[in-house]
Amino acid sequence: MTDTFENHSQETLEAHLVQVQTLLAKMRLVEELVHRQGGPRQTLVENLVHKQHLAELHRQIEILHPADIAYILEALPLQERRLVWEMVGAENDGEILLEVSDSVRESLIQTMDKAELLAAAESLDTDEIADIAADLPQDVIQELLTSLDVQKRARLQSALSFPEDSVGALMDYEMVTIRVDVTLEVALRYLRRLGELPDQLDKLFVVDHDKLIGVLPLKRLLTTDPEASVAAVMVEDFVKFHPEDEAHEAAQAFERYDLVMAPVVDAQGRLIGRLTVDAVVDYIRESADSDMLSMAGLKEEEDLFSTVWNAAKNRWMWLAINLCTAFVASRVIGAFEGSIEKLAALAALMPIIAGIGGNSGNQTITLIIRGLALGHITPANAKRLVLKELGVAILNGLVWGSVVGVFAWLLYDNPALGGVMALAMLLNLLVAALAGIFIPMTLERVKRDPAIGSSVLLTFVTDSMGFFIFLGLATLLLL
Repeated sequence: MTDTFENHSQETLEAHLVQVQTLLAKMRLVEELVHRQGGPRQTLVENLVHKQHLAELHRQIEILHPADIAYILEALPLQERRLVWEMVGAENDGEILLEVSDSVRESLIQTMDKAELLAAAESLDTDEIADIAADLPQDVIQELLTSLDVQKRARLQSALSFPEDSVGALMDYEMVTIRVDVTLEVALRYLRRLGELPDQLDKLFVVDHDKLIGVLPLKRLLTTDPEASVAAVMVEDFVKFHPEDEAHEAAQAFERYDLVMAPVVDAQGRLIGRLTVDAVVDYIRESADSDMLSMAGLKEEEDLFSTVWNAAKNRWMWLAINLCTAFVASRVIGAFEGSIEKLAALAALMPIIAGIGGNSGNQTITLIIRGLALGHITPANAKRLVLKELGVAILNGLVWGSVVGVFAWLLYDNPALGGVMALAMLLNLLVAALAGIFIPMTLERVKRDPAIGSSVLLTFVTDSMGFFIFLGLATLLLL
């Protein structure tokens, strides 16, 4: 792997992917032609052609950054992914396993033996090992723990002990500390002796007997008189975290205060690690992906090229729940079969009520989930939020209810039917607003992720209530 990598723009990355895919397709085509030709030296020719293609593929792969290779691996079917994975230098295995998604990582680990997994893990920092530990076989973890020195072993065990969505699971241990009783000149000499500094370093941590008492921003260190003391220049009012803090709260703090890195301290105020912006960005991206999958009813991240069986199992749970809710909605319709037989227009119009209610509810539920995630919704403002959303629902119901009412009147020459449509639209939008508010808020209160299944539950409520309201009003007022 070369130390200099090409431009990392999305266009360049996609071009690399196309080149690899083209090369793999060419490899398959040529080898199939050679195989068909036969001949006394067919096996020898096939081996030579295969080695030539592998060498060309290796040249293409070795110029890429590990993150770019991870992107390519995620976009390839299983067989081609494994072929490309074999072309990756062993020194980059760990970094690539760290970059790929969990599902793809599992498929790569299945192709590696214990020695390869140990070598890949040992090339990573302690916090990085913790990130992939859940996907490693238990015997590899045990052997890895025995091979690490005492400090690294203690750090890895500590990182593994924290919940996945906590600051402790995201922090690393690459810290630069300085004593409070020295001058800036001494601090500068210390940094020069260190040589290589940790990534995302914008401040030094000032300690006194292992207790964190301040931070020294690098810009102050470089622009202040070298004879000044660290105590006189350091910042004593700074953002810090505890390992038990929730990761999403730390992510909000990084965004709010434009942090690059922040210290992590224990209950006694002792410095134990740091949280960096790259770890926070990775967490935000993974959380966003997880929320998107959860709202679609997927239990977990799915490899694009996983087996049909595994992909189907991943989607079954919420499909089963959706099927049950659909049966309930169908029974609501069944209860009004007589009304539908008397006025066939009801069957044509009722999907409009349910559909508009579902769309309106999805708008509300998205805003509520976002507000909960950002911590903007509190008991103090919840009542005003409910009133505001009900006001929006009433206004939309009056405007769009009038539109669909006039449409039904003109279409079926029945003003009473238009009035029922308008009233049903207004009432279902109110139901959708209430469901969009209280479904995620209830899930949040019972300590469940508000994104998981909210859209499925909302669809159930708006469909069932939409059919019930419209058909019920029609039965009372028209028949």
